[in-house]
Parts: sequence; C-alpha cells; structure tokens
Amino acid sequence: MDSLATYSGGLAAGDPAFWLPLVFMGLMGFAILAYVLLDGFDLGVGILLNSGVDDSTRTTMLASIGTFWDANETWLVLGIGILLVAFPFAYGGILRELYFPVTLMLFGLILRGVAFDFRAKTPPARRTLWTRLFWIGSIVAAWAQGYILGGVVTGHNHGLQYRLFSAFVGACVVAGYAQLGAAWLIMKTEGALQRQAVRWARRAWWGLAAGIVAVSVVTPQMDPQIWQRWTSVTGLYLAPLPIATAVCLIALAAVLRTLPRPRDKLCWLPFALTAAIFTLAFLGLAASLFPWLLMGRITLWQGAAAPGSLKLVLAGACVVLPVIIAYNAYAYRVFWGKTDKTLSYDGPLAP
Repeated sequence: MDSLATYSGGLAAGDPAFWLPLVFMGLMGFAILAYVLLDGFDLGVGILLNSGVDDSTRTTMLASIGTFWDANETWLVLGIGILLVAFPFAYGGILRELYFPVTLMLFGLILRGVAFDFRAKTPPARRTLWTRLFWIGSIVAAWAQGYILGGVVTGHNHGLQYRLFSAFVGACVVAGYAQLGAAWLIMKTEGALQRQAVRWARRAWWGLAAGIVAVSVVTPQMDPQIWQRWTSVTGLYLAPLPIATAVCLIALAAVLRTLPRPRDKLCWLPFALTAAIFTLAFLGLAASLFPWLLMGRITLWQGAAAPGSLKLVLAGACVVLPVIIAYNAYAYRVFWGKTDKTLSYDGPLAP
C-alpha cells in the first residue's frame, strides 16, 4: 500500500490527527456496509413485489421484511452523520457532486415508507396502488445508490460517458439488491414463493455479476495510483479479494441450480454467499479508493475535523454504536425463522 505519510502530510502514527480520521473512516465504512447488506435485502424484496405474483404472496413478502426494514435505514443515517461530523471539510464537496442522486434516493426512501404504511391500512380493493408505489420507491432508491457508486468510481467526472456508466451501475445495483432480496425470501419462506424466489435469484445473478465486473474494470483506469496499487507488489496482497469474490459468485450460481432441496436444506446459503459477495466487493472498492474521500481531491486527513472534536464524537459513538448493534441483533433474533403466513400488516384504517 502507498505510504500513508505521503497522504497524511507526514503525520506520525501516534498523532491523534493521524489515527482518529482512520478510526472514523472505518466506522463510516462499517455503517455503509451494514446499510447495504441489511437495507439491501428489503429494498430487493420491494423490487420483486411487482414480478407477477398475487396480492396474498405480496403480503407474505412484505411480512418477511416488516419487522426489519425501518430499523435497517438507521445505518444510512449513522453513515451520513459520521460523514458530516467527522469529515466536515469533505461533506459539502461530496454532497455537491451527489446532489441529484442523493435527492432521488431520499425521495425513493420516503415513498417506500409512506406506501408501506398506507398499504397496510388500505382496503384490499385499493391496495394495488400502494404496492406499486412501494415497488417504485424501492427501484428509485436502489438505482440512485448505484448512480452514487458510479460517481464515486469515476471521480465525479461530468462527461456523458461517465453519466452513462453511473446509470448502468445503478441498474446493476437494482439487480444486486433483487438478488439479495430473493436470497432473503429463499431463506425466510417456503413452498411456491420460495421456488419463485429461486427463479428470481437466478436471473438477478447476471446483473450482480455484471456490476462487479464493470466497477472492477473501470476503477483502476480512473487514477494512475489505483492502477499502480493493483498491478504492483501490493496487488499480490489484495488479490484474494477479487479471487474470493469470483469463487463466491460461481458457488452462488451452482447452489441456486440445486434449490429448493428436501427439508429446506441450505436455504440460508444463497443469502450468506450474496452477503459475502457484497462484502468482498465493498472491501475491494475500499482498498482501491483509500485514502480518498473525493478521488484525487480530498483525502480523509484533509477532510477531517479537528482532533479535539473527533475525540468528543468518538466518545459518543462508543455509546451509540453498541446500542444500535444490540437492538438490531435482538430484533433479528426475536423474528428469526420462517415467515408465518398468518403474519400480516394489513388492517382497516383506524377510526
């Protein structure tokens, strides 16, 4: 890896001005990865809602995420909050470059929240509208996140080819979340819906793989230092990341061809493999972009707040983060297992 002293302005490793930005970069990366994995599967379920299934099946699909989806978005709030308070000198520049897709993402997330609650309280005859709005909100939010990823990879360049690449990555993220959502349904449901989820996962696999290949090919071409990192001796240490990603992709395709199995064996494996693929791809991208917050413009040390401010925020994070992890772990433990078909969020409007 390139010398950190070069990027940090010669700061010593023991200096709080050196290691505190690294700590907060790690915390922000953890929050973003947790959001992608956790909110990713419920966005994926929303994307699959309009895939030719009846209303009863849609209700079961929503019941599988109903106890999780709202809390999953906590990780997005945490990640953006860390960016704001820990890297204030980069926050404005990043959001200025991402104003359009971030606004679009927030619109999609708000639409999802409204549609979910109204669908639960609307009579069955008028439920289709809110189902479609939840589906639209899920696609819009997922595509916007992919567009953001494309912008990060291309260094927020404004040429047409970069815009088209970001739009393509957005479509691949929609497919990737659909893969994650389908894997969630394979694990959480049974019978006809589980079999349908396997078919969805087989189709979405191609979009997920295409997105990973596209980002992997384009990222090293955006900055000579990234190309050097992957083609030098350092690349030998990073090589396990793309190799493991490819192995997991191949294993996922092979497992999906064998599902569903008698007595529901290995129903958890597609979700585990998909989560591993997302995690490995995230780590590979982080290894490429580190230590830039804005590629070629702002490093994490240049964008960081003063060490005294970071120490204060870190003390708060040491309290808040374990609480978030604990209540998420408790919720998943309580509502683990197959989704009961009798579980429903449908009901009449309150008087």
